[in-house]
Amino acid sequence: MPSNINNLLLYEEIDKIAVLTLNRPKQQNALSSDLMKAILNRLDKIENNKTIKAVTIFSNGNNFCAGHDLKELKIDKNEERFKHLFELCSKLMLKIVKLPKPVIAGVQGIATAAGCQLVASCDLAIASENSKFATPGVNIGLFCSTPMVAVSRNVNRKQTMEMLLLGEFISPSKAQEIGLINKIVNIEHLKQETMKIAKIIASKSPATVAIGKEAFYKQLEMNIEDAYKYTSKVMIKNMLKKDAQEGISAFIENRDPKWSDTDT
Repeated sequence: MPSNINNLLLYEEIDKIAVLTLNRPKQQNALSSDLMKAILNRLDKIENNKTIKAVTIFSNGNNFCAGHDLKELKIDKNEERFKHLFELCSKLMLKIVKLPKPVIAGVQGIATAAGCQLVASCDLAIASENSKFATPGVNIGLFCSTPMVAVSRNVNRKQTMEMLLLGEFISPSKAQEIGLINKIVNIEHLKQETMKIAKIIASKSPATVAIGKEAFYKQLEMNIEDAYKYTSKVMIKNMLKKDAQEGISAFIENRDPKWSDTDT
């Protein structure tokens, strides 16, 4: 059964998969400070939990996430409070990217501003046919500067700038076309299909997946020569792991591999 974290975030573990559910449906699952802290706290625990092989993020209600809680932003004009809020959000998105376990978003309804940023920060994203995506800050005088960091690392420049400058919703088919999401499914099958993909990933070597995820994001920021030098070193590191030797042996011997839970 899912556990309740201050009513903001629900958590359960299914078949070695962590299932996080944003639970502010009346606020369209807006990322309040308390919700972001709850997600960060849970991800810290997941990182050190060797039984968890993958992470999924869902939301209760009609919408995935409407971005930051605008009522919280409107409380007062305080630079230090704004600094803390946006640093907290950046910390959360970086945590998802740097987590050694793959994170998959299951998206229904709207995913806007920091909600769109959350989708883009996840390693994979499965979306329902009724989903919509936008970085609409320009419409209210608050350019989506932090969301564009994650979006621009998934989507090409022209398409990212179109989203940022127009502030209009894009359809799931458009989101898939430009690389923001991986797959579109019927809303009734959203959780099932997302979990299906998570289970496939969970069947892989956790050490290998962790090495690969870290290398993927690091090499993206390098020029091509440095990227090849870096990933060659990663391949050597990977080859020296027990799971690489086990995987190769299992392939040669035509049997299923038996992965280790260690990082050696």
